Amino acid sequence: MVDNNMMPEGMMTSQMSAPQGNPLAKHLRQPKIYIKLPSKGQFWPNGALAIEETGEYPVYAMTARDEITFKTPDALLNGQATVDVIQSCLPSIKDAWQTPSIDLDAILIAIRMASFGDMLDMSIKVPGTDIDKDFQFNLQQLYDSYINTTYEDTFSIDGFNVKIKPINYKAMTTQAVKAFEEQRIFTVINDDTVDNHVKIQKFQEAFGKLTDLNLKLVTQSVIAIQPNGEDVVTNTDHIKEFILGADAKTYNQIKEHIEKQRDKYTQKPITVDATEEEIEAGAAKTYDVPIQFDQSNFFGSGS
Repeated sequence: MVDNNMMPEGMMTSQMSAPQGNPLAKHLRQPKIYIKLPSKGQFWPNGALAIEETGEYPVYAMTARDEITFKTPDALLNGQATVDVIQSCLPSIKDAWQTPSIDLDAILIAIRMASFGDMLDMSIKVPGTDIDKDFQFNLQQLYDSYINTTYEDTFSIDGFNVKIKPINYKAMTTQAVKAFEEQRIFTVINDDTVDNHVKIQKFQEAFGKLTDLNLKLVTQSVIAIQPNGEDVVTNTDHIKEFILGADAKTYNQIKEHIEKQRDKYTQKPITVDATEEEIEAGAAKTYDVPIQFDQSNFFGSGS
């Protein structure tokens, strides 16, 4: 047993008055910005998003761990890195796998702005030349364009009313991985050392699987179909059977509307006017600068 009288002066006092919590807690990261979601909180399953009454969600800057996570190739490929960082930076999101596709880019842009600011520096090679050119892009303008876009989830086609939803990030990732695997087969087809019979067989297999992916995308997006003058059908098995067995015209009308809504939330390249120097070097009068959300550079420190 320690005799307090034998302790150095001040030691007992400092031990007794030591704070119970972490004295650095007040210096931990705080929300940098607040954002709205393009979906306005719709299309999220129960429990995946803690709905804020104001409709605005706090966004924190990335931690050092988050930055490292975005540099792990395997985690990027299977989507786990994106899920981990989203949940770290937007704590209102409890299950980022359920993120509707129309919210995903807006969320990633918000994380980028909270971590490194509104301006994104890019460098490209001017098409048709050997000139390297630097650009600076305002991410706030891009984010605003997503927020001001309307997702049309109900529409009519010949004989039917249809209701759709955006697919979630889990479905997006699964389809992307499968598509990547199938695309690798095409390298076999272009290999002159492979027998033509094998090439044809591989091509047919890859084409069939890619077709199945496209069909699955449509069936996952449709949540209700109402034939004119009849009851609404919401049973997923019945909807899937209908889509797979419908005539091509009906299927294509549904598919085209889904793709149109998806494209609204896909960032288009920026068209830039070429300088006289660039035109003399072989550039066209205007050229496109792609905006890519590649985690390896979009979320790089100081990028």
